[in-house]
Formats: sequence, structure tokens, C-alpha cells
Amino acid sequence: MGEVSDCTVKATANGMAEVAEGCVASAIAGHAAEAIAAAIPAYEGDERPIGIFDSGLGGLTVARAISQALPHESICYIGDTERCPYGVRSEAEVRSFVLQVGSWLTRQNVKMIIIACNTATAAALQLAQQTFDVPVIGVIVPGARAAIHSTRSRKVGVLATELTIRSGAYARAIQDFDAGVDVFGCAAPEFVELVEHELADGVRDGTRWLGGVDVFDTPAIRAIVAERVAPLRDRGVDTVVLGCTHFPLLVGPIRAALGEGVRVVSSAEEITRELAEMLMRREELAASEVPVRHRFATTSADTASFATAGGFIFGQPLGEVEHVAPVVLERSAASLL
Repeated sequence: MGEVSDCTVKATANGMAEVAEGCVASAIAGHAAEAIAAAIPAYEGDERPIGIFDSGLGGLTVARAISQALPHESICYIGDTERCPYGVRSEAEVRSFVLQVGSWLTRQNVKMIIIACNTATAAALQLAQQTFDVPVIGVIVPGARAAIHSTRSRKVGVLATELTIRSGAYARAIQDFDAGVDVFGCAAPEFVELVEHELADGVRDGTRWLGGVDVFDTPAIRAIVAERVAPLRDRGVDTVVLGCTHFPLLVGPIRAALGEGVRVVSSAEEITRELAEMLMRREELAASEVPVRHRFATTSADTASFATAGGFIFGQPLGEVEHVAPVVLERSAASLL
């Protein structure tokens, strides 16, 4: 039986799938999007959007990968930025948030829901699957699968929020694939706040984003990351899975800190493959001639900042971002809570 170890860290930075350092675009989907798209047959399709939600902006890394691989699919994305981060909250709170956001998404007539938040997946995936009438996919099993495909030494590190590490969800998922893999968990509770802070700074100083500069890869961030990931490096892992969808934005510092020979993976590519397979089997792929209509919403009243930072992550302008106040979400799920 593989070993499971938790080394809780006070942290502040992280990254994504085995990709070119510092490049957010390649960090999100790489060449896998083209391969997935090429394998998809044409259907007379289902025009309903794919519902995606996260505690904030990080889930747009997953939305971007899906958009690249499934370019004919419409997306309805909501970031619960007003109540971010989820990782420091109680499991009961996170479960209630998932029911609220999921209820709102079902009212938008989505054909599927992706919980693009590892903390929410760990706390409430099964609850959401039991509650809603559409399929619900989480990010943990795809992330675990990516780690299993990557590791050669069978020593895998997991960087995630405190709640995700505490839940043991990644260790269980990884060892369900291979019970002989040793899993070493590192809770990085400040990583999400670091990403959100750097995004906010980027909104205030848009010039930092010009020319494809990686605003998350600075000497200061590299120094913080090197200290925080040292426990994983000392364990001799050859693969580190990013257990939070905010962390892919910090792939450069993470890869630099872990050093040569350590692969950094995330769930984005695997979840895109799983989604494509489900839509094909259910014959719910959108038809190629149907116009794509993405919608983006946030619980924060500052929709302009969300649009600016979100467009940077998503790789294209978000357009007008809707404000959905937490009280609206609470009303959506009133009968469930």
C-alpha cells in the first residue's frame, strides 16, 4: 500500500501541467486541445451551455482548456469571488456554496456542471451529483489520473488548499488508480490569495500584462515558492499535481522551485477529455454551425476588474460580466438548505 503524508505549509504560489515555463496559454492546454478537437465527430447538437464554477478566477484555466478543445461549446461561468477563498472555510460552508451556485447554474439551462474548484469538489461533489438533474464533474479524479499517467517513481506530491488536503480526496483518488503510489500532501493556504492579489495588481497596472509577460513569475514570488515547496522536494517526488485551479497561473515559479525531473500536472487536460467523451456518449455536443455564446458572472460587485483579469486568464475578452450577488445564489438554493 502506498504511503500518504500531509505536510501542511504556510504558502504563497503554485503552477500547472508539464508546460513551457511562464506561459499561461501553453500552461493551460498545450497541444492536447487540438488532439481532442480532432477526435470529435460532428453531431446535430445540443446548444445548451456547459456550466462551470469556481471560488474565483482560477477556474477560468479550466474554462480556457475546454474552450480551446471544444470550440463550438458555449460556456456559462460563474466565479464566487465575493466569498473567495473557499479553502479556509468550513466544509459545511463550502457545501452550502456548491448547492447555491449549482442551483443558479441549473436555472441557466446548462447541460452539465463542472466544479472547477478542488476545494468544492472535495467537499461537495457527491452531494451535487445527488442533488442536480444534470451530470456534475469535479476536478480531483482527472487531476489524480494525470498524476498517475505522469509518475515513474510512484511518488506524487499534491499542492492544494487546507480543506482539500485535510479531506484526503486526492490521496484516495490517486491510490484508487494505483494503491502502490506514495502520496505526499502539502497544504498551501495562501496560494489562492496570492494569485488573486497579483491579478488585482495587474488590473490596476495593465501595462504589466503587455507583451505576454508572466506577472506571476518574479524573483519575490520565486523566493516564497522555493521555501514553501521544499517539503515536497525533500520527499523525492517526480510528479506534483496542482490541487487548485488557481495554481496553474504560477507554474513558472513552481517548476523552477521543484527543479529538473519533477513534472507538474493539473486536471485541465484530463477534465477536457472526460467532458468531450461524456458529451459524445450522450450526443450532447454542440453543432458546429451554432454561434458560441459564452456568459461570465461573478458574485463580486467589481465586474470590471473580473472582466479584465478574467480575460487575461481566458485568453480572450469576456465581454460584459454579470453581477450575481450572494443573496441571489442563496435564494436559488433556498429549498435545498
